[in-house]
Amino acid sequence: MKVTKLISTCDLKDCPTLYATDRGTFLVQGETPTDHGLQIPAHETLVEIPVELIKKAIADGLI
Repeated sequence: MKVTKLISTCDLKDCPTLYATDRGTFLVQGETPTDHGLQIPAHETLVEIPVELIKKAIADGLI
């Protein structure tokens, strides 16, 4: 899989980040919430990112 960094909220490696793949999908880097109360299948996960990251990606024409 080829991964391209689209946008981040900072220049450090541990910040919320949005990536595009050559599969036509996105990868999201963010916090893993534990207080959501949802039942998520073992092969899936949730990540939490700020709305500002998506707004910035849209404003920059990345998505």
